[in-house]
Amino acid sequence: MVLPLVPQPASVTESPGVLALTGTTRIVVENEADAAASVLADMLADRTGLRPSVVAGNAEPGDIVVRRTARQGEDYTLRVGDTVRIEGAEAGLFYGIQTLRQLLVEDDAWTVPAVEIADAPRYSYRGVMVDAARTFLPVDTVKAVIDRASSLKFNRLHLHLTDDQGWRLHIDSRPLLTERGATTAVFGRPGGFYTKDDFREIVRYAAAHRMTVVPEIDLPGHTHAIGLAYPELVEAPVMNDGLLAQAESLGQDLPVAGEPYTGWGVGHSSVKIRDEATWEFVRDVLTEVAELTPGPYLHVGGDECLGTPQDEFDAFIERVTALTTELGKTPITWHEAGSAHVAEGTIGQYWGSTAPAGTHADEARRFAERGGSVIMSPSNTAYLDQKYDADFPLGLAWAALIDLETAYTWEPEDIVDGLPVEAIAGVESPLWSETIETLEDIDQLLFPRLAAIAEVAWSPRGRDWDAFRTRVGSLGGIWDAAGWGGHRPAEIDWSAR
Repeated sequence: MVLPLVPQPASVTESPGVLALTGTTRIVVENEADAAASVLADMLADRTGLRPSVVAGNAEPGDIVVRRTARQGEDYTLRVGDTVRIEGAEAGLFYGIQTLRQLLVEDDAWTVPAVEIADAPRYSYRGVMVDAARTFLPVDTVKAVIDRASSLKFNRLHLHLTDDQGWRLHIDSRPLLTERGATTAVFGRPGGFYTKDDFREIVRYAAAHRMTVVPEIDLPGHTHAIGLAYPELVEAPVMNDGLLAQAESLGQDLPVAGEPYTGWGVGHSSVKIRDEATWEFVRDVLTEVAELTPGPYLHVGGDECLGTPQDEFDAFIERVTALTTELGKTPITWHEAGSAHVAEGTIGQYWGSTAPAGTHADEARRFAERGGSVIMSPSNTAYLDQKYDADFPLGLAWAALIDLETAYTWEPEDIVDGLPVEAIAGVESPLWSETIETLEDIDQLLFPRLAAIAEVAWSPRGRDWDAFRTRVGSLGGIWDAAGWGGHRPAEIDWSAR
């Protein structure tokens, strides 16, 4: 029997036999693992319909034991014999519970195969990005993405909150950003924004699922929406031949200063980098976002500033990363910002191809040279918004057609020559929202590729595509039972279990 575990644990030892869960099964708490026991009880009720009682004391055959260990980290052990026993710190216990969820089999009764698992992640940063700027995503939709991603052991939720098409987070000191800049989205879809209480609720929900929220305020480009609220801070749209050709190929209107932009062309906008009024704005905004965000990161953009002179771009990046550090956060930028003298410890997010073009590799390496690290998000393998094939109804194809095998069979260490292995912080898979409108659309693009990226981020190097095909096929029934839907590629046997 191939155990349906995704991502594949570091060590799995199978034994004969199964353990049946019944109405008398209890959850036994050891060493103050009450929070994990509550998560486990909810998971079992959702997955099996059984809700075991939570008790302290000695375990009996058929019980599930959760024990919190003194060590910190995301590692865990899971042993199934005459009991189920999960041990780890808070994060490790959560991940062990996700593994148990995948092991549950319904036959005449709910059973768990006898197994011993010792597991820990390859990378500490395992992210999913959702773009709420081009298409606004309600709080419940963001929570649904958290449910899906955390079940596959992702631990970062990158929220792309601002772009040319809309500003999505209320800022007390700059209220016009949401009053005027949040009213629309791509193709004139409804706008919207998160109140500060909305954002706090997303942060709380993410934390309960062991995910850290990484808010992004995209600067100095992707800033057309700022100009709807504070036109004195934003340059007139700069259109070069490439941008004009892009607009023509998309059949979309050109951006006009002071009017909402509902296309999806990029690179035409910029704040006025040399004006001190801009820096008062940037400080106001980033200060409030930093105060709202308990996590250590603040993403400040830095991508696709195609109409911005290089010297001005570099000056902006140097100053904005220094400001972010001053606010007590670790700056994250897209990899183009590596052209500048970024603040010490800045993290770069590489979104180029697995075969770096132009200056992309040089820019990525510079983050390591400045004491930082790099998140690998190659657009031709890790972007969830790209089509599976040319006929798929959702998604784009500018980076690649990304089928499940393409999403699975890439190696983060093999992309940027000369980037030290220890400088790779981890992996993130972005979902841009030009073509999505509903949670059902999101599921079509997430599943099953999210599982492939999860294994790239968590499991040891040397993954086996054929084994993954079998394992992921066995998860289809779990996803369907959870109501997660998604795409079901024909090359996978989506057999129920």
